[in-house]
Amino acid sequence: MVSPLTSKAPRSLPFWLVIAVATLIPASLAAVTTSLNFRLTRGTVDWSTVASYSALWLFFGAVSPIIYFLAKRFPLKREVVWRNLAVQLGGVAVLCICWTLLGVLLAMILGRLPPHETFLKYYFSWLLVNLPWSVFLYATVFGCIYAVVYYREARERESQQARLAAQLAEARLGALRMQLHPHFLFNSLNAITVLVRDHNTEDASKMLELLSGVLRQVLQGEHRQEVTLADEINFLEKYLAIEQVRFSDRLQVRWSVAPETRDALVPEFVLQPLVENAIRHGVAKRAAVGVIEISAATTNGSLALSVEDNGPGYDPSAEAGVGISNTRARLKTLFGDAGKLELSSQAGSGTVATLTFPLRRSSDG
Repeated sequence: MVSPLTSKAPRSLPFWLVIAVATLIPASLAAVTTSLNFRLTRGTVDWSTVASYSALWLFFGAVSPIIYFLAKRFPLKREVVWRNLAVQLGGVAVLCICWTLLGVLLAMILGRLPPHETFLKYYFSWLLVNLPWSVFLYATVFGCIYAVVYYREARERESQQARLAAQLAEARLGALRMQLHPHFLFNSLNAITVLVRDHNTEDASKMLELLSGVLRQVLQGEHRQEVTLADEINFLEKYLAIEQVRFSDRLQVRWSVAPETRDALVPEFVLQPLVENAIRHGVAKRAAVGVIEISAATTNGSLALSVEDNGPGYDPSAEAGVGISNTRARLKTLFGDAGKLELSSQAGSGTVATLTFPLRRSSDG
């Protein structure tokens, strides 16, 4: 695994430069507080002292990229923690030496070097003074570097996981939806085969024409995961027209769709497998007229769609077919626990399949 400290810095502004520029804040504060202290205690300001104290922070900013480059090159990873910790301690020493050297050179330029003290003695005395500050500031900046870089890595990881989840959901939904196409097609072709075998060429021809229109919509559509309920009903009407050719007067369809639900978004082809089950397990098993009622209503921020038949009912212990399993999987992928498909049945009074999921409208964007 690559350490986060080896990731590329933002192209807009190098991170080490941000650290260096940030020292302008303590440099400015040092200038203000030192000058105010002089005015309060002595009445006049020693500007060379003010410049010296303020410049020390600027010098720290100049040498602070050492921390960034060592942190990037020698991150504290578990397998090499002791070796890289020794490198970081060396970095503290280098930073302290360079920082103190710049401060002492400035003191010489400003004439602040004591007249009876050698350069080396003055330098080593300030080196000892700066060492604790160097350790503290090095550790602080090092920790800030790790915090910022790990934060960026976490954000990138979350973004990548979200992209992967979206791609996985899209692929899964596409596979589930495409499963319906051959399932629906084979059932329709079987019905046409029966009509041809019975020499009912007129109904077979009409059914082929209707099937051609339905397949054109399925195969040439925009392949959206969600469509308006009005579009779904339009497709369902074409599908039911095919089935009514097959069952003639034995199939009646009733619609109970609330007007305010027509612009609601629903998973594409979500009702077709439920209607197909109602026909196959309800209407087809009745000698008398079979009735299918399709309804849609809103309740408590959810959309409820139901398909009810007056067939003999279903066996709750029976294994769910392709249509039911497929629909449940699609609802789970799209809506999580908020999407449900419930089946209820009473012997001799038919079956009711009810879909519920959060209400969203096409105008919501």
